Amino acid sequence: MAADQPTPLFERIALIGIGLIGSSLAHVARRDGLCNHIAVSARTQRTLDTARRLGLADSVTLDAAEAAAGADLVMICTPMGAYEAVARAIAPVLKPGCIVSDVGSVKQSVIRDVGPRLPEDVHLVPAHPVAGTEHSGPEAGFPELFQGRWCILTPAEGTEPDAVERIAELWRRAGMTIEIMDANHHDRVLAITSHLPHLIAYTIVGTATDLAENLKQEVVKYSAGGFRDFTRIAASDPVMWRDIFLANREAILELLGQFSEDLTALRRAIRRGEGDILMDVFTHTREIRRGVVEAEQD
Repeated sequence: MAADQPTPLFERIALIGIGLIGSSLAHVARRDGLCNHIAVSARTQRTLDTARRLGLADSVTLDAAEAAAGADLVMICTPMGAYEAVARAIAPVLKPGCIVSDVGSVKQSVIRDVGPRLPEDVHLVPAHPVAGTEHSGPEAGFPELFQGRWCILTPAEGTEPDAVERIAELWRRAGMTIEIMDANHHDRVLAITSHLPHLIAYTIVGTATDLAENLKQEVVKYSAGGFRDFTRIAASDPVMWRDIFLANREAILELLGQFSEDLTALRRAIRRGEGDILMDVFTHTREIRRGVVEAEQD
């Protein structure tokens, strides 16, 4: 190892899944020497071959347990619907002191689906790197994805502090700012900042695809910023987002109820010509946008 290279955080990292987040983390691990060996597991040989070709893995396998055996860190990067099956598969081979973490957008389900299946001498540190694009697969990853973004950790009470700190340091070295948060609170926050906007985008784009064919062509041809942004969000991995909506259904359904009431109020204001109400809403939302820009989350 070069003299200016930092000491690796882990000897062996196992990535279970190698999509956008997993491949981006592998790029960071390679760039910054975060580990000495990256083992990758995926569902298809084609994905494993791509990971090999891109130099993201030292070993590859279709068997999650084979990848996890002997690992100091197992990072679950699959769609959330696969978490329980992954936990059951890897649990028998995890070595004492191993840390299991993840990159999913819902955290209570990780504690529920993964935690009870792990050995007592293995540490679970759920994590959510709040970063992404609409692209998926190992070729979509790039090391700068996490730069300047937040990573939220939601360890259960009693989790080994050193394990939490090692995961925090992993994401710090990727360029992220760390926040420790209760899992339930995380899921409510992300329901409004991420999950509901995606659901709305899928709905709006879905409505456009149901239009008469000649009108639909015009919608695509003359897409302005608003609709174009919705199509970008709605192009996100459908399997991943299906699992997110199901995993966080309670918080999302609660927010959908509130959103429906707000939408009804706006429809009523438009029907009645109540411009002052529309101005109040639009002025307030501009202030929110300024806050997002000032927080450098644009």
